[in-house]
Amino acid sequence: MSSVKHKILVLSGKGGVGKSTFTAHLARGLARDENTQVAVLDIDICGPSIPRVMGLEGEQVHQSGSGWSPVYVEDNLSVMSVGFLLSSPDDAVIWRGPKKNGLIKQFLRDVDWGDTDYLIVDTPPGTSDEHLSIVQYLSCTNVDGAVLVTTPQEISLMDVRKEINFCQKVNLPILGVVENMSGFVCPKCKNESHIFPPTTGGAEKMADDLKIPFLGKLPLDPRIGKCCDEGTSFFEEVPDSPATQSYLSIISKLRKYCQKDGQTESSMDCS
Repeated sequence: MSSVKHKILVLSGKGGVGKSTFTAHLARGLARDENTQVAVLDIDICGPSIPRVMGLEGEQVHQSGSGWSPVYVEDNLSVMSVGFLLSSPDDAVIWRGPKKNGLIKQFLRDVDWGDTDYLIVDTPPGTSDEHLSIVQYLSCTNVDGAVLVTTPQEISLMDVRKEINFCQKVNLPILGVVENMSGFVCPKCKNESHIFPPTTGGAEKMADDLKIPFLGKLPLDPRIGKCCDEGTSFFEEVPDSPATQSYLSIISKLRKYCQKDGQTESSMDCS
């Protein structure tokens, strides 16, 4: 990890809120700068969706003298996932915690990441084995922090509060909260509908109550799901979408945070 400058974890206590979608778009957005080297690490061992979202389904990992070689989307965007090690996308990974932890350690230690500016880590839902392992293994490498993804309704915010508590207990900095699927604007009538009503004020109020940064809202756009299924870049396919502008605004905030002058190193416990 000594060759990786910035490390960002994408977390959420809730499944289905769009962590992998956000991870893929964050990586693609950062990689729009051709001088920026970006890598994605998928540690969702039982449900690896990053290969499909990034258009890499069916690719395989190759071994070289310097370790495993990640799979490249572009010259400056690489990906590593357990999905590349399966014989079929339909294969189930039925592993206990120790085997999961061993693979995560291999991904960090044995993959030839090269000189990378940003490593984006996509995680599974919850606060269990994979989360504890990645935080522990990265604890001495100056992790920038975690981005928490949620949807507006209280049933999602309940689990995200648990994730915030997890970050605080393991001394993982919180870069901010993103509210995904915050509203849907009909392309015909232009009226906005709240598919997931923010009955308790949504992610912005939660972030304000807990005194953590709020990065922004991402509206629903059916074309995002289509691009993820096809493994294409939403930014290139639909550059004029309001969701594209929201993504780029959030990515700009994260880039500024990571590159700000005088950034202090994380004070995480390395014992």
